[in-house]
Amino acid sequence: MKLTELLNNRSKMLFVGIGNVLKRDDGVGVYISERIKAGIFVKALTVEVSIENYIGKINDLDPAKLILIDCLDFGKTAGFYELTTVEAIRDFTTNTHNISLGRLKDLFAAEDIKVLGIQPGDVSFGEGLTENVEATANEILNIINQQQQKKNN
Repeated sequence: MKLTELLNNRSKMLFVGIGNVLKRDDGVGVYISERIKAGIFVKALTVEVSIENYIGKINDLDPAKLILIDCLDFGKTAGFYELTTVEAIRDFTTNTHNISLGRLKDLFAAEDIKVLGIQPGDVSFGEGLTENVEATANEILNIINQQQQKKNN
């Protein structure tokens, strides 16, 4: 499924930004979630590296669709992104997560859980996204925010 197809749906969606902003591209999920313009159908929540601390809050928000945004190593060029299922990344854990995204699925009430994974270029200690990853993040934000604006009108 493509991001635009997901956003065409008039379901209540929650985008959750995951990552460590002190490890360069690992913070891409946070970068995106902090810049999503919330609306009637789309909300965003930034959890950084402690998603397990937000399980109750996420379930209380009761989204029909839950989209976890995180950097994932697809073995592709930096900035590549893909909207995929949690099952496709089962047991994938980065150094900045206390629990794998694949194991989280059982803890959420949402029936439809997707992962928006972005290929990092640099996850070394430091702040700021690399050029390719920032360009991808801004492209994703444009898609989400433009679709959101159309739905709200």
